[in-house]
Amino acid sequence: MALNRRGLIGAGLTGIAASTLPAQATTVATAPAKGLLAPTPPMGWNSWNSFATTINEAQARETARIMADKLLPAGYNIFTIDIQWYEPGASSYTYAANPEPAMDGYGRLIPAENRFPSSAGGKGFAPLAADVHAMGLKFGIHLMRGIPRLAVKRNLPILGTPYRAADIADTTSVCTWNPDMYGVDMRKPGAQAYYDSVFALYASWGVDFIKMDDMSRPYDAHAPEIEAAHRAIQRTKRPMALSLSPGETPVSRAEHVRQFAQMWRISDDFWDEWPMLDAQFTRLENWNPWRKPGAWPDPDMLPLGRLALGERNTRFTPDEQRTLMTLWAITRSPLIMGGDLRHLDEPTLALLTNPEVLAVDQASSDNRPHFVEDFVRIWSAKPADGKGRYVALFNPTDKAREVGIALRDLGLDGVRQVRDLWARKPLDTASGRFAQQLPSHGAGLYRLS
Repeated sequence: MALNRRGLIGAGLTGIAASTLPAQATTVATAPAKGLLAPTPPMGWNSWNSFATTINEAQARETARIMADKLLPAGYNIFTIDIQWYEPGASSYTYAANPEPAMDGYGRLIPAENRFPSSAGGKGFAPLAADVHAMGLKFGIHLMRGIPRLAVKRNLPILGTPYRAADIADTTSVCTWNPDMYGVDMRKPGAQAYYDSVFALYASWGVDFIKMDDMSRPYDAHAPEIEAAHRAIQRTKRPMALSLSPGETPVSRAEHVRQFAQMWRISDDFWDEWPMLDAQFTRLENWNPWRKPGAWPDPDMLPLGRLALGERNTRFTPDEQRTLMTLWAITRSPLIMGGDLRHLDEPTLALLTNPEVLAVDQASSDNRPHFVEDFVRIWSAKPADGKGRYVALFNPTDKAREVGIALRDLGLDGVRQVRDLWARKPLDTASGRFAQQLPSHGAGLYRLS
């Protein structure tokens, strides 16, 4: 028997956020504004889209070297190993029904030595993280919410306490698509100590970024563990960014989530299917008021290039790929590449590393949608120097058409110089109205100055 996240989601077997937060969800103070963990949208690579659960040390090292060579110069600096790095037999996008993850004597997940041999002898990810750091990259890992079910079965001790796994586990709190963990009941003595011990271990390895899964849905039920993870990270004194997954995170919980995490998913797993991309427009519009330095709504990874254990290339057409990158950039979304970098081709590399497009993602402000016409999408933003506007035009329809906006709706007047950021060249000037002909599912990104 195997469990599949996408299959369960497709069948509608996912949780719905409750209408009220539990009383303990307002007890932890926010970190100070200075020294933000993610002052700009995080940029990096994650193994899920291309390796599923299967990545091993040799593949990780090869990918990190390519990333440092090809993507780091453009700003992609977070290298993340996704789910089940602790599972010796992980082999696909499915999960074994009765897993036996690698753990230490305190119920803390550790790398499977058969897949990550440098972790032998209790070293964990420290050797790999050190080598990734030496390449100029940050090191990230995926973590499921809770405590391993196997730790509860064995009733392992909680480090530094008289309590054991069975004392803190909530065996009624389980993930609908992954069988690895039970939730932690944060009302129980020893619960926070368990999370403290987990994050202390990962901080000792040199982890910089943690994608924590089964957190954002159902949000209210998991809010105490979101706070516990945040508190545990603070206690390590190591600057580890926290990314919550999967979505949809409810917009009504925006103030809470941005207090306790640096990134949070606004949708379920995003893949290379046009209806999924089309749906992200509305989600990003809804989340727009809640974005701020240090707190980034996350529409998920970029499924570009070679995907799905090497079985195929992205299904997105070249026009849809440009739409994806344009939307993520103009909304200042995290840019996390998901494709297999060992097969990175020049068009995909160019798409990921266009410096004028990345400047929109990393340094623009006053990002906003404009609702001026049915069946089109338009966003604008202020450039870092404050002069003029960035304008993103989108044609989500099935036919080519003109998409445009009056300059007055952008707060502009007179005659404006126009630069095509994707082509990196000037266009004809605009006066009164700016419009472009776009292909079906296509987009353009421009600067009017």
